[in-house]
Amino acid sequence: MPVGGPRQRCVLGALLVDVGKEVPIDRLISYLWGDDPPRTARSVVQVQVSHLRRAFPGTIVTTPGGYLADVDPLRVDLHRFRAHVARAQAEADPAEAIADWDRALECWRGRPFSGTGSERLWYALGQPLLEERWAAVVAWAECAFELRRHADVVTRLTPLVREEPLRERLRYLLISSLYRSGQRAAALAAYEDNRRHLAEELGVDPSPELVELHQRILTDTEGAPEAAPRASALEDTAPQQVLQVDTAAWSPRNDLPRDIPDFTGRQEDLGRLLAAGEQGADVHVVTGPGGVGKTALAVRAAHRLADRYPDGQLFIDLYGYSPDQEPLRPEAALGALLRATGVPPEVVPDSLEERSALWRARLAGRRVLVVLDNAAGYAQVAALLTAGPGSLTLVTTRNDLPGLGGAGYVSLGMLGEDESMQLLGTVLGAERVEREQDAAVEVVRQCGGLPLALRIVTGRMLSRPRWTFAHVAQRLSEQQRRFRELQVEGQSVEAVFELSYLSLSPEQQRCFCLLGMMIGGSVDLFGAAALLDMEAPDADDLLQELVSVCLLDEPGADHYRFHDLIGVYARHKAKSALPEKETDAARWRLAEYYLGTANRASDFLGPRAHEYEVSVEKKSRYENEITERNQAVSWFDIHQDNLASVVDFFASVRAGEHAWQIADSVWLYYASHGRTELLLATQEKALEVSRRQGNERGSAVTLVGLGIAQFMAGRFNLALDLLNDAREILDRMGDHRGLIRVDANLAMIYERLGRYTEALASLERVMSFVEGSDDRRLVLLQTLNIGAVKQVIGDYDAAITAGRTVLGATEEDIGEELRSPALRVIGESSAGLGDHEAAVRYLEEAVAVARESGNHSDEIYALNGLAIALRGAGRYGDAVDAHQGAYDLGRKAGVRNADAEILTELGRTLALMGRREEARTAQEKALRIARERKERYPEARALLGLGLLDREEGAAATAEDRLTAAAALLGELGVPEAAEARTALDG
Repeated sequence: MPVGGPRQRCVLGALLVDVGKEVPIDRLISYLWGDDPPRTARSVVQVQVSHLRRAFPGTIVTTPGGYLADVDPLRVDLHRFRAHVARAQAEADPAEAIADWDRALECWRGRPFSGTGSERLWYALGQPLLEERWAAVVAWAECAFELRRHADVVTRLTPLVREEPLRERLRYLLISSLYRSGQRAAALAAYEDNRRHLAEELGVDPSPELVELHQRILTDTEGAPEAAPRASALEDTAPQQVLQVDTAAWSPRNDLPRDIPDFTGRQEDLGRLLAAGEQGADVHVVTGPGGVGKTALAVRAAHRLADRYPDGQLFIDLYGYSPDQEPLRPEAALGALLRATGVPPEVVPDSLEERSALWRARLAGRRVLVVLDNAAGYAQVAALLTAGPGSLTLVTTRNDLPGLGGAGYVSLGMLGEDESMQLLGTVLGAERVEREQDAAVEVVRQCGGLPLALRIVTGRMLSRPRWTFAHVAQRLSEQQRRFRELQVEGQSVEAVFELSYLSLSPEQQRCFCLLGMMIGGSVDLFGAAALLDMEAPDADDLLQELVSVCLLDEPGADHYRFHDLIGVYARHKAKSALPEKETDAARWRLAEYYLGTANRASDFLGPRAHEYEVSVEKKSRYENEITERNQAVSWFDIHQDNLASVVDFFASVRAGEHAWQIADSVWLYYASHGRTELLLATQEKALEVSRRQGNERGSAVTLVGLGIAQFMAGRFNLALDLLNDAREILDRMGDHRGLIRVDANLAMIYERLGRYTEALASLERVMSFVEGSDDRRLVLLQTLNIGAVKQVIGDYDAAITAGRTVLGATEEDIGEELRSPALRVIGESSAGLGDHEAAVRYLEEAVAVARESGNHSDEIYALNGLAIALRGAGRYGDAVDAHQGAYDLGRKAGVRNADAEILTELGRTLALMGRREEARTAQEKALRIARERKERYPEARALLGLGLLDREEGAAATAEDRLTAAAALLGELGVPEAAEARTALDG
């Protein structure tokens, strides 16, 4: 019956090996993740056990330190096998014993622990179990040979010898049985096949026993060979052989490949490898995807370290990922390494264990540098590692080698833009790159920072001096031909990726291809589960397997993305390997996951203005659980760009209802975090498809969102038009909550335009709607909005009362999104009343709360209010820093609607410090921005500031014009600064 993903198979296998005994949870974690378990390891193990309990009820028992499998041992093939072996070994009669040997071998059905994905489990348990099987095979064959069942021996051993050609005891029994059964020619052919294989793979001759057997067959002595020698006969010769070989002369040599002269970048990674040599670390692993430059880095480091290892520098390609070449067996690799150190080929031991022991003995007391290049996995390199101090082994691999305890790791990613440009300049010449700087940057982007791709491009440009970077960028920009452009004789980016792809299981290949069809540039665990149509723990197994072979990157916990070119390859592969119907269904599931999660997350950011059922068909039991605001903000932080792509996806498949719903779910995050460009793009796309499909609700909701986006971009009149269009639709639909949202946003724009009477009228309409509702948070929001307008027109007491009303509400009602604005209203109103000490205290807290919640817009306004309060307290230097902090944050976050106000107040502060030129520059810039955006209040404040500067500098006529305009505008607005302007004009 199906068990589930690799992790479930790993846990179940480990429990069944020690059936009836406790398996500590730490041991299970070690089997699953080696020496680097995630922080969630215990909970993941618990999830795997939970799945197994559903599949095998009553089987797994929780113990104080872990779990045990409570089953009859004879129901487990391993323990049934061992029981038959024990009976066979105890039986004196070969005829009785062979029946138990047969029953024992019938218990084997393939490789133990296949599909668990755990090299640590395989090394700790799988290999020893496999040796038990081979011992049973030999024992059966010896028993059958003694019973003269030579034909049976031939039938069973022929395929097994092909599977394990280096097991000479099986070879001996097979050749003997062929000869005994009258197949002399076949016996000689089998011997010759064995001799040739040993010579080609290991460079050694067959054992003396086999040579003697061969000679007897050739001379065709009477009868067939006598009874086969006991199994220990060959083993008894091994210690003598090792002792003889160990006396062989040592031959120091340097096998390192050429160090490329234009090696570029990777200085930090190179430094870590060089430091490893200084610190005496014995193994360092360089991991990364194909074509990233692992071998180049290892070879560069080896050349730099060569003088520290005078006894030799050895290099061997293990062919882990090579076209038309099987990975080198550890036995063959050890044979080559031993011969490289002076061991005569004829005395190299036969078995892996003996070769590994001799290798360690040869290196003991010596300082040798070994580069094991292109390793396929831990099992391939484990026997090649040195045991004692003094030597250094560098391993390059696309696998993370989780079983390699105590090793240092250097994980290579793609080159950054600066390093990539440096590589272009080093190979092609700095002048050629500088002539086309922008086009060269585009080439770097198209190559995704992959060193192999960059070197192919530079190689082609060297041989084609008339090619420009613009021409190369244009060729690379065509998706269908990009990989054709990134290949030259002997080198191909696509071929490198193809080798990694072909090493995957069919299930992993499907996962890789479907991930290539993800919407956006990354995906989290739960989105991947939706894409793959499986539960999260099973998806996690597959994702981790792709990460372990460097085909997928994990920039954060449970967050995955492709490097650029690997992602392009995955998309191409998906289109050729999977039916279009399957990829379309997968993308739809992922898009619905984003819609459902964004809708739930948005509930934690503030009151929802529209009530509707989200159009999600399927809900996973393993959906991303979001239970608080910080989790919601973190989720939006990670997926903000993906969500914009999801809106585009829904629009492209004409799913208008889905498009406007996800645009509505994400607008508040975009607005509060300054992502104005994403807010504009998503609302415009959703509005377009809603209008095209005649969807009134979708049109109204996105008109409001687009109006907010245009307001944030400083286009206030356009924002007013969009909101009024939305009002007409919502009024026609009788959507009172939607009308509340429109009026609230109209009030915000009127306030920025200095139309305070209209702002208050809009807010009073809103309040009349919400006062009788059960939505306490919505009532508090409108109370605060009214307080903010009261503050601007100088009714400070009313503003402070509004702010305190909000702060006095329960934590559940106020939420995090209202606390910072309420503190700011109280603080700025306190400053207006002259209580600057209290103002600073409230506004510092407002800044801290906004910063903690990640609301950039609130933080910008709170910082500017704090600067005004600090100025009132005479702390001019601190005030300038706060003004500048607000302005810089606005530029960084893309929230520019406060620019004019900030610059106006910065100019006032600088003027008080006597820094008149800087003050004038700030005020003039503020005036220009305010007039462009038709912000009347900042315009009037800037005119007032400039007029005062003009008068101080003796420009009386200009000063009078500006002060007159300021007084008139401020008087029309009805704000307290009107009195200041009139006083300045009269003075």
